[in-house]
Amino acid sequence: QVQLVESGGGLVQAGGSLRLSCAASGRTFSRYGMGWFRQAPGKEREAVAAFSRSDDSTYYADSVKGRFTISRDNAKATVYLQMNSLKPEDTATYYCAARPGIGFPLDQRAYAYWGQGTQVTVSS
Repeated sequence: QVQLVESGGGLVQAGGSLRLSCAASGRTFSRYGMGWFRQAPGKEREAVAAFSRSDDSTYYADSVKGRFTISRDNAKATVYLQMNSLKPEDTATYYCAARPGIGFPLDQRAYAYWGQGTQVTVSS
């Protein structure tokens, strides 16, 4: 089992940047495929970015391609989401998740462990 704790959310103006962090417990962090998801008020949770479990390939939702970058530091058991050129429509609660088995990286049904979320608010 792995526990996930997100941080780094906040209020930022449109065009600004934030970096989210997700610290994971446990010594098997490197075995998990990691992903970021978000949920805006009144909307369903959606995938943002994720790593492949096998070769660290990255996947991005079309809405964030070219603006967001997912990265990980296995030594620190931490995954990051660098968010640039933020837009008001990026406002949401952002969740980190861990995927222990096989599954498409952007499919939230493949994830077994979730953090509590961190709020990102982008003002216009």
